[in-house]
Amino acid sequence: MHFCWILVSFLSLNKVQAQFYGGSTYGSSSGQSIRLGLITDDATDRIRQTFEHAISVVNNELGIPLAGETEQVAFGNSVQAFAQLCRLMQGGVGAVFGPAAKHTASHLLNACDSKDIPFIYPHLSWTGQVDGFNLHPSPEDIAHALYDIVNQFEWSRFIFCYESAEYLNILDHMMSLYGIKGPVIKVMRYDLNLNGNYKSVLRRIRKSEDSRIVVVGSTEGVAELLRQAQQVGIMNEDYTYVIGNLDLHTFELEEYKYSEANITGIRMFSPEQEEVRELVEKLHQELGESEPTNTGRKVYLYASQSYVFGSLAGSSSITMSMALTYDAVRVIAETTKHLPYQPQMLNCSERHDNVQPDGSTFRNYMRSLEIKEKTITGRIYFEGNVRKGFTFDVIELQTSGLVKVGTWEEGKDFEFQRPPEVINFNDIDDGSLVNKTFKVLISVATKPYASLVESIDTLIGNNQYQGYGVDLIKELADKLGFNFTFHDGGNDYGSFNKTTNSTTGMLKEIVEGRADLAITDLTITSEREEVIDFSIPFMNLGIAILYVKPQKAPPALFSFMDPFSSEVWLYLGIAYVGVSLCFFIIGRLSPIEWDNPYPCIEEPEELENQFTINNSLWFTTGALLQQGSEIAPKALSTRTISAIWWFFTLIMVSSYTANLAAFLTIENPTSPINSVEDLADNKDDVQYGAKRTGSTRNFFLTSEDPTYMKMNEYMTNHPEMLMDNNQDGVDKVKAGTKYAFLMESTSIEFNTVRECNLTKVGDPLDEKGYGIAMVKNWPYRDKFNNALLELQEQGVLARLKNKWWNEVGAGVCSAKSDNDGPSELGVDNLSGIYAVLAIGSCISMIVSILCWCCFVYKKAKLYAVPFCDALAEEFKIVIHFSENERALKSAQSIYSRSRNSSQSIESLKTDSEENISAED
Repeated sequence: MHFCWILVSFLSLNKVQAQFYGGSTYGSSSGQSIRLGLITDDATDRIRQTFEHAISVVNNELGIPLAGETEQVAFGNSVQAFAQLCRLMQGGVGAVFGPAAKHTASHLLNACDSKDIPFIYPHLSWTGQVDGFNLHPSPEDIAHALYDIVNQFEWSRFIFCYESAEYLNILDHMMSLYGIKGPVIKVMRYDLNLNGNYKSVLRRIRKSEDSRIVVVGSTEGVAELLRQAQQVGIMNEDYTYVIGNLDLHTFELEEYKYSEANITGIRMFSPEQEEVRELVEKLHQELGESEPTNTGRKVYLYASQSYVFGSLAGSSSITMSMALTYDAVRVIAETTKHLPYQPQMLNCSERHDNVQPDGSTFRNYMRSLEIKEKTITGRIYFEGNVRKGFTFDVIELQTSGLVKVGTWEEGKDFEFQRPPEVINFNDIDDGSLVNKTFKVLISVATKPYASLVESIDTLIGNNQYQGYGVDLIKELADKLGFNFTFHDGGNDYGSFNKTTNSTTGMLKEIVEGRADLAITDLTITSEREEVIDFSIPFMNLGIAILYVKPQKAPPALFSFMDPFSSEVWLYLGIAYVGVSLCFFIIGRLSPIEWDNPYPCIEEPEELENQFTINNSLWFTTGALLQQGSEIAPKALSTRTISAIWWFFTLIMVSSYTANLAAFLTIENPTSPINSVEDLADNKDDVQYGAKRTGSTRNFFLTSEDPTYMKMNEYMTNHPEMLMDNNQDGVDKVKAGTKYAFLMESTSIEFNTVRECNLTKVGDPLDEKGYGIAMVKNWPYRDKFNNALLELQEQGVLARLKNKWWNEVGAGVCSAKSDNDGPSELGVDNLSGIYAVLAIGSCISMIVSILCWCCFVYKKAKLYAVPFCDALAEEFKIVIHFSENERALKSAQSIYSRSRNSSQSIESLKTDSEENISAED
């Protein structure tokens, strides 16, 4: 009796726990069964439905059925997942299917391994866990398949583009296959900032010489990389992509099929398989899904997540995780046919060492089986812990969809086996657009895309409009055969509010069916593409800065000093003072510079020196100004330094005169801003703004770059700087009020050709494109895209742009480039002449001192006085700067006490006279 109460209490507790954790049980409702647990973090419920469907299929063949139980956990929440695992163990689970989050799956694998419970995880394994059961092909086999495909393309060089470090294992295996004679491989990681923005890397690819790219990464990452590659402009006939992700068939590839880019990938199953079709039908019944057709893409929304699956032939919504989950259930079912398995209830606490009795045996037997049928991913066979024996379908994107172009199998040579091209009769239906009339929205206020025709006649209908967009629609109409009517859509291009699910402007007109197309400077953005579709870009551009041209600075009061830099003027002043002092000192040291002030007196009592401070400054001034003076050096030393100074002034005056003429005739324009950083810092109080609504404003609102965030804050705090349309911004810039306007580079090109005082500053801030807006899933989108590609190849788009940018209304401004003007002469330009001056001055000083010492020596010897005493007396006379006259006869002089005091000083030969006699 007590045992019955305990059993009832235990069953009730299990039921309450299942309700508390949000779990669900299905399969066998009564009798003996083998319980399987699924711990999933898939919010769409698609993995659970696949798990349940697989169990229901295999139970039709089993004597002891399988019973599945699902536990939903948050993505990456290992604690919650472990709690659900413990609950499953307490219920006697025989095997556990793990979540998609790899760290969580690794945590649960360790727990299941300690209890000998088979653990299945359907994703690519990098560590090669021995105890887990994984049907996913190994990185080595994926690398081998990519190696064979690249060899078939005969690439001599390519780019290996990977998402994160673990994908380098694939590159390692490829390098081991190539050996030392492989192609040149440039390795790039595309998710550098871990924020989902890969455009910086894609721009580097566009600028490189390589156009062949191998891409490996997660399903979400590779799909986003292809989308951004189209935005950057490397999704065209020049590029070839080999995708190493096995979910390529689930990507939205509709917009790439006419891009002419070669996109090749691999998959493990065909959408036409019976098991795949049955699973799709099951998902359709349970979740309302259906396999996409060629009429448009299918978007499935579940629990705030969205999945976009391919809309092409050959695509499928069944992911690899779903397919491998289905096949893992098949392997467990086949194992139970050969090996009895009765899972026991376990306690997951570390203090209990109980394990599943037959768990290890059951897991090992699963790896020993070979299953060739009733699976989605083909043959299942293991060599050790690695799955082998499977094949890959090599698929290629063509205009008709994803087409199988070969089969890869390990150990066999791979060759492309492309089938004959399938003719799509929908594409050759030339009459599909004939006599159809579309309402086309334009913005009349936005030149040159659309404007009113200036005419003295009254125009009505389409005849009253002209512009680039008008001509482009006419070209498309001539090619496709449709009719059209233009309507002015105003300046509000429109936006989509995700919170209120509402649209504005032109977008609202298209979404609500009041217009079919819109063509103007309408930027393709992800926000707009949520509610409407765009054609391929007909024009590529980026955000740039419009500002007035650099203005010539007003003449400065001291503009005559511009030919020399401030350093040159400073050193010139120092040289002037220094040379003047040299003249003063050398003049006092040189005896010949001491003249008789009274020529009539043969033996004067005093001598006079002409190189006073004033005269020295005057002599150097006269030489510098090329005017001369009445002072004439006599001694060799003073003449030497004079010659050096004259040479110095010759070079300086000539350089100054030559540069002055250029500076006075040419003025350098100056601009307060030269880059977006200058604008963000409000350099020179320059204000800026953009169009109040549109992609340019959204760029700053959503940017995470610190500079652009700072600019967005400024524009938000100064709404008066935002304009209603581009023309208002152009007018405000023309007014010359220190205002810069942020707008598309193509519009700036149009205005700078017509407004001579405007220019573009800096490089574009981003890269984007203009497209023709159309209704979501519009059936004629592919025809428009194909027609646009033909117009581009035929040069029509380039001709139209040249017409409306450079011909109509252009030619006002001269294309003559501005002269940058001469640059000022710096110290480096004139350092040589300063060196000559310095060396010459030093030589003159040395010569003067030597001559002076020689004179004192001879005089001391003549008067028989000590040389040192004579030198001291002569030095006192030299440094007595206040006296410019010298007494010849003085009682205090050392020479007056000498026996030869009556000897005239004229009897002494001067340095000049000695030189003359030596020459004789």
